[in-house]
Amino acid sequence: MRRVLTEKEMKQVKGYEALTLTSVLTVLAISLLVSITYRFFVTAKGSASLPGGFNFTWGK
Repeated sequence: MRRVLTEKEMKQVKGYEALTLTSVLTVLAISLLVSITYRFFVTAKGSASLPGGFNFTWGK
């Protein structure tokens, strides 16, 4: 059921939820990329698999 918010209720609404969710997802994506990059450059042989059928293999 939808209803129109009063002025007092509208002033209490905060927009921090989207910012927090975006920050968490960004940190997770960066940590995943750093982890794969680290494994790629440090190990002589290895592989990484990501969801969606992405497979990375390096070395002999």
